[in-house]
Formats: sequence, structure tokens, C-alpha cells
Amino acid sequence: MDIKTIITKKRERKELSEEEIKLFISKYNKGEVTQAQAGALLSYIYKDGMTEEEIIAFAVAMADSGEKIDLEDMTQKIVDKHSTGGVGDKVTLLLLPIIASLDIPIAKISSRGMGIAGGTIDKLESIPGYNTEIPIEIFKQNIKQINVGILNQSQNLNPVEKKMYQLRNEIACTDCLPIIAASLMSIKISTGSENIVFEITYGNGTYIKTKEQARKLAKILKSVGKKLGKKVMCIITNMEEPLGYSVGHNLEMIEAIEALKGNMAFDLGEVTVTIGSAILAIMKGNKNLRENELIVKEVLRNGKAYEKFVEMIAKQRR
Repeated sequence: MDIKTIITKKRERKELSEEEIKLFISKYNKGEVTQAQAGALLSYIYKDGMTEEEIIAFAVAMADSGEKIDLEDMTQKIVDKHSTGGVGDKVTLLLLPIIASLDIPIAKISSRGMGIAGGTIDKLESIPGYNTEIPIEIFKQNIKQINVGILNQSQNLNPVEKKMYQLRNEIACTDCLPIIAASLMSIKISTGSENIVFEITYGNGTYIKTKEQARKLAKILKSVGKKLGKKVMCIITNMEEPLGYSVGHNLEMIEAIEALKGNMAFDLGEVTVTIGSAILAIMKGNKNLRENELIVKEVLRNGKAYEKFVEMIAKQRR
């Protein structure tokens, strides 16, 4: 069994075994697979897709390529909110302090943006003195102390996923749904996330262009997550236009701060409150989304969310 055989098998539309996927990921991680070979395999996957078993095998193998975070010693269940991103997407910046202020621990492991969209880490780093390169133990300590921890994936977490992330962009496969699903789930395996809320954006401002694609990705993530023993909720949002009124790391950070102070654009507020309500449903068991929305709005109104944001930033200042 070698890399060329694996590529040929996928070109012939055959299902790869777990062992074949492990071999590919292992050699790719060690630099023993060329970018041309990795690009070829990814292109065949883009064209013909993968089975759920292949997606799970890719996710597990990528997660096993580096260090993992163990969150089992936490006293409370932790939620992980992840967005597929887009131009002007600042929802995660708001939800981190909102959810933490409601006494729900929330962990955010973020990579940098891909293509036209900036990532949460990029935006946070526009704050002078903000440090995203904290040790894992400090990340866990922050979750215990203030209910929120933010970590840059640039450490030795899932190194193959980062390589695959860049390759997708280079060979115009950013919207390859099976690889997106495998990448997202691999990050959650690496970071010990058990309760996951995915915000799946679609439209001109992101790499998932249609609502149909977003629905397909949501279906894959929920099914794969269930087989991996994770509680997954997916919320699909429209990114045909930027949320709010600003685009650019500094401007988006300023808008997020103003929003937490109560000056929030209607569309940004609508998405933020809706997703916040869903997080409360999955973490607190209250399925009355209307009641949950009122709870989210109250911590915005009374300033607790903004206070938590200040605390969150202070914890990671150099």
C-alpha cells in the first residue's frame, strides 16, 4: 500500500479504508506526501465525495496528528461555538462573553481566516496587547475562572488540518463539503469538545455559496458528530451581505464592543440572539427558544456581557 495506490483508488471512485486514510494523513504530516499528491487526492474527493466512514476516519486521523486538549477535568460541561465564517462575521466575538456571562463555560479554538474572510483570532489580535499564544494550561484555567477560554490553533494542535485548510484554498476546493466536515470534526476531537454549535454561513461573503450546500454540510456534521459521540447543533445563517455595518479586523472589533454596550445593528443582533438561544437550549435543556432569547437580551441590556468581554480580554493581555 502506497500513496499512489491510494490516489488511484479514489480516482476510481472506491471507498478508502481506515488504514489507507491513516497512512495518507501520517505521511502528509511528515512531509512524505507532495502537495501535488495531496492536491490530487483532494480533487478526487471534491469531485466524488466521501462516505461518512471515510469522513470519520479522516477526522480521527487528522486529530491524532498532533497534541490534544483534555477537558474532562472541568467541573461543568463546556460548549464550543464554531462558525464557518464570512466577510464581516463578528457573531462569535459577541457570543463568547454573552454565553460566559450566563455561567456556561465556552471554549474557542480558532484558526486564522481563509480566503476573503478573517478569523476570530485575526480580529482579536487587532486589540493592542492581546495575546492569542497562551499555553493550553492557561486556556483551561481561564475557562475555570471566568467561563471562557480562547486559543490559537497555531500551536501543535491538529497540524494536518492546518495544512489541509491551506491546500483547499490553493487548489480552489474551499467548498469541498466532506473535507470541511472532516476538518471541523477533527478540531473538535483535538480539543475535547462534546457540545458543539456550528454556525454554517452561506452566500457571496463566504465559501459555502448556497443554502442547499449549507444544509448538506449540516446534515453531515450532525450525523458524523452523533457517530463520534458528540452533541451537535447546526444553525444556518445568510452571509449574502456582511452582518452589521463594518468589515475589517479593527472596525469589526470596534463594532463588537459597541454591540456589547447595547448599540447593535438589527441583523447582527438577530443572528446573535438566535444562536445564543440555541446554545442555551443545548446546554440548559430549555427548549423554549423565546424564553432563551429574552435571557440573552437581558445580559446585553444589563451590561453583564460587556463586563465579561472586558474580563475576557484582560485575561489574555501581554
